[in-house]
Amino acid sequence: MSVLGKLRFKDQAFKLREDAILDATTKLLAAKGFDLITMDDVAEEVGLSKPSLYKHFKSKEDLVTEAMIRLLDGALAYLDELPAEMAPVERLKSLLEWALRVRLAGGLPFLPSTNTHVRAVLTQSLRYVTRALKLNRQLDAIVTDAKRKAELSSALPNDVILFSYYARTCDPAVEYLRLFGKYDDDAIVLHMQVVCFAGIGAGSPQPRQPG
Repeated sequence: MSVLGKLRFKDQAFKLREDAILDATTKLLAAKGFDLITMDDVAEEVGLSKPSLYKHFKSKEDLVTEAMIRLLDGALAYLDELPAEMAPVERLKSLLEWALRVRLAGGLPFLPSTNTHVRAVLTQSLRYVTRALKLNRQLDAIVTDAKRKAELSSALPNDVILFSYYARTCDPAVEYLRLFGKYDDDAIVLHMQVVCFAGIGAGSPQPRQPG
């Protein structure tokens, strides 16, 4: 193998190890929360020594920031891949389904909404803030288009709709439905979409069941 080939292999191995670290971090954050996890927990979950972990990330805050940046990158990539002809409200429903399924798989810690320290850390990261603003701008444009096409209530300000939409991704009802309602993931996603887009009133239009 050439020197260049060896360097590329080392870079790929480094990136794969970093992805594994972020996977473990996200899993632990979803299970234990920011305050309870330690760098030792992450190292043990991945099967790395602590010094090896510190070669990738210098602190728990760095880990959380990168995990949340990766999550935003996933959301932005998902939006970009949706068909251009898809109706605005269907784009919102599709992204919500993606977020809920990521969460149900243990990959969506809702840290910014529940931890002021994490929120402060994230707002100090230009890379995180840039992505968060980009996603919000795109969703705001989709909401505006949906209101123009009478798919969403024009009486509600965009930020009210968006914050309510974001709240569905970190709604504790998801865990209650899984633990106590014993619903499967498909049913949970469907019910959360109904609550978000149709409401719970008896006269609210209900979306069709899948399949």
